[in-house]
Amino acid sequence: MLKTVYRILAATSIIIQLSDIAHAQSTAIRNNYTTEQGLPHLTIERTMIFSPEKEWLYSHHASITSFKGKLVAMWSNGLIDEDSPGQRVLISTADNFKQWSKPVVLANPSKTKDTLNVLTAAGFYQYKDTLVAYFGEYDKHRNHTHLWAKYSKDAIHWSEPIDMHVPLVPNHGPEALKNGRLIISGNFSFPYTDVKDGLSGWKMTSFYPDSLYSQDNPAMFYAPAKKMGLPPLCEGSFYQTDDGIIHMLLRVTGTGWKGKLWLTESKDNGTSWSKPTETAFSDNDSKFHFGRLPDKRFYYVGIPDTLHHYDRNPLVLSVAVDGKYFDKSFVIANQPYQLKRAGLWKGGEYGYPHTMVYKGYLYVIISRKKESIEVIRFKLNQVQ
Repeated sequence: MLKTVYRILAATSIIIQLSDIAHAQSTAIRNNYTTEQGLPHLTIERTMIFSPEKEWLYSHHASITSFKGKLVAMWSNGLIDEDSPGQRVLISTADNFKQWSKPVVLANPSKTKDTLNVLTAAGFYQYKDTLVAYFGEYDKHRNHTHLWAKYSKDAIHWSEPIDMHVPLVPNHGPEALKNGRLIISGNFSFPYTDVKDGLSGWKMTSFYPDSLYSQDNPAMFYAPAKKMGLPPLCEGSFYQTDDGIIHMLLRVTGTGWKGKLWLTESKDNGTSWSKPTETAFSDNDSKFHFGRLPDKRFYYVGIPDTLHHYDRNPLVLSVAVDGKYFDKSFVIANQPYQLKRAGLWKGGEYGYPHTMVYKGYLYVIISRKKESIEVIRFKLNQVQ
C-alpha cells in the first residue's frame, strides 16, 4: 500500500514538473524594452490621411492593405465620443503613399428601436481578385453583436453587407495559417474558417468555455475573465511559428493591467486554446500587431513602455529571430499630436497600430489620440 502511495506521489510530482515546464515554455515570449533611451530611431515617411475639422471628430481602429497596386485604409469614425451610436466605417485609397482619396463611407450603422447602432472597422482579407472588408456592429447597450463583410473587385464599388454569423467585433481582420485556415483575432474569441474566400463557414472558438459568453465585443470581456479568475483579457494578435504553434498575445486592461501581455496558444490550428498565462513582454495597455518579415524574423509593433501608463508613446518595432525573445527594438515615432476637441476616451499618442509588409517597406497605420488617422512607413533594410 505504501509503495502505491509513493508511486502516486512520484507520478504527481512528474506531472507538476511537466506542467511547470510547459508553463515556462508558454511564458518564454518576452521583450527587453525598458525605455526608448539609447534605441535607434528609424528613418520614416508619414502622411496624415484623415484629420477632421468641425465634425466626425473620432477616428480609430484603422487597418491597411494593398490591393491591385493601390493602398487601401479603413477605420471607425464617430461624431465625438468613442463607440457611440452612429459610429460608421470610412475607407480611403491611394495610388501612392502621399496622395490619399477623400474618405467615403464604407458602411453606416442600422438602427435598434430608433437608435443608431455602433460600427467598428475590423480589417481586410484578400482572395484572388477580391478584397473583403469586415466590420462589427452592436447596439448602444453592447448587445446583438454581429460581424459583417463587404467585398469588392476595385476597392471602390462594394457589395451589400453579408452576415458572417459570428457574434464578435474583431481586433484584426482574418489572417491565414500555414495550412490555409483563416483566423480572426478577437478579444477572447478567435473564429476560424476553412472557406478560402473568408465569407462564410466561420466557427467560434475561445479559451473560455462556451457557457461563459454569448458574444465578444469591447464590453463583454470582463465577465468571463472574472469568472475564470483572470484579468480582463482583450484585443489579441497572433503569429504562427514553424512548429505550427499559434501564439496569440493578449492585452490586459482596466484594474488588471500590470504592464505585461498575456498569452494563449493553439497546437491544433486554432480549434482549441490553452489557458492564458502572463508573459514577460511589456505593454502600455494598448492594441498591438504581430507579423513576420520577409527574412522570416517575427515582429511586433506597439507601445511597450510601462512608465507612462496609457500614454501610448513611443511607437516601437521589436523583432525576434525565434519568435520568443524580441531582443531588438527600434523607435518608429514619438512626436506628439495636438488634439482638436476632447471626447470620451480620446487620448493616446499612437493608437491601435495595424501593419503591412509591402514592396520593401513596413507600413503602420495608427490613430492619433483617436481623432486623426496617420500612415507611417519605413524601409525594411534599416531593421538589422
